[in-house]
Amino acid sequence: MGISTFELGITETEAVLDFLAEPTQELFGPVFRLYAPRLLRFFELRGCDRELAEDLTQDAMLAAYRRAGFARDHANFRAYVYGIARNLHLMHLRRLGRSGDRVELDAISDTLVSALPDPFARSMLSQSLEKLEVVSRQILTLRYLDGLEYHEIAEVLGMPTGTVQWKVFDAKKKLAEWMRQR
Repeated sequence: MGISTFELGITETEAVLDFLAEPTQELFGPVFRLYAPRLLRFFELRGCDRELAEDLTQDAMLAAYRRAGFARDHANFRAYVYGIARNLHLMHLRRLGRSGDRVELDAISDTLVSALPDPFARSMLSQSLEKLEVVSRQILTLRYLDGLEYHEIAEVLGMPTGTVQWKVFDAKKKLAEWMRQR
């Protein structure tokens, strides 16, 4: 899944810092090789076929390159890139006349199919996820499928970090309770 920082010979932080200090094509190369595979997975987990996911990934990375000056600092760069990707995905869904809610729920359920070998458990989890509010499902997706940290999710969704932490805790508690009741 893409190139590792070990293969690049620098860390993710170093690649981002170098690029933000001097936003050139040459310095964007390592950043692109680190983030493009992650964004491709981001779009695929949200129901995009491979070709569309690749197109949206290219668009997101191009926007990140062109608007590098808007990234506040290296610590928030990953959240900045994911925010661009999220907005592009939402714009794509609006063009299709659809909401992202169903797609994200389906993506979560499909991804968990391989993690839960028991069909009954999969069904229970899927039904329980449907009961969660949309923002809680989005937060769980960003946290557990995309691997973002709480502060990054907060930046992507424009909410306080404490709210993100509470929503993850609350959603996990509700899911456990609903699944125990079955």
